[in-house]
Amino acid sequence: MILLAKKYTMVVNLAKCIGCQACTVACKFQNNVPEGQFRTKTPTEGIKGTYPNVSTYFIKEACQMCQEAPCVSVCPTKASHYNEDGVVLIDINKCVGCKYCMTACPYDARFLNKETGAADKCTFCYEARVSKGEKPACVSTCLGGALMFGDLNDPSSDVSKFLATHKSEVRKPEFGTHPSVNYIYEGVVK
Repeated sequence: MILLAKKYTMVVNLAKCIGCQACTVACKFQNNVPEGQFRTKTPTEGIKGTYPNVSTYFIKEACQMCQEAPCVSVCPTKASHYNEDGVVLIDINKCVGCKYCMTACPYDARFLNKETGAADKCTFCYEARVSKGEKPACVSTCLGGALMFGDLNDPSSDVSKFLATHKSEVRKPEFGTHPSVNYIYEGVVK
């Protein structure tokens, strides 16, 4: 596991997500994602109960920014890499479109961009926003306040304070990838 001065993390509070897809739309516009392709999406996870006592929740799906990312270790050209802040990025000038990273990702978070021919995925809007002190587009536009973002190594950050008082889970912990996206299920009927 890499040790860094910053450890960016995203928190997804599922009880607050209304499934509006504002995060999906903001991501597409911010990152110029081709039509029909998505860096993030928020499908319905499941419907529980019977009418009139029905509940559902939505789960944001995107790159989990793994600290032990299989996509990085299998990339033959080193196009998939960690930047200085530990964010998993893709250098499209080095990517040969071999799809090894897509196969290695246990979260199905990558796709082959039909315009560039390179692998593509969520970047936490690192180049366009985070490196300039802004939050990712999805977080900035979340209508329900379900998304939080920040430096987990900064004890005064909102995400550090929040995660210190709330139980979180990561997706597919059995893979040992150590994702940087934390899900809060409090108030959600699974």
